Amino acid sequence: MYAVIKTGGKQERVAEGQELRVELLGEEPGTEVTFEPVLVVDGDTVLATPAQLAGATVTATVKGEELGPKIRGFTYKNKSNQSTRWGHRQRYSTISITGISAG
Repeated sequence: MYAVIKTGGKQERVAEGQELRVELLGEEPGTEVTFEPVLVVDGDTVLATPAQLAGATVTATVKGEELGPKIRGFTYKNKSNQSTRWGHRQRYSTISITGISAG
């Protein structure tokens, strides 16, 4: 059984027991969060319409936070000697899927 959940503007395919990195949720480690699935597949049964997914939930436990790769950028404007260096490092939440309920 697997499900497709939507979190942080992205969709992820998850199965029970899987650990994954999602956009920062702002929850403390150890708390349980629920996601509304977009699609649930249980063997030959596929639940995809909003009426079928009304009671379906995906539960997960927040394991912690981690940092993504460092991104460095440089902008330069010719003839005016103007340059800017910038950097960014995205923060992610690590979650572990504990259960998928078809409802």
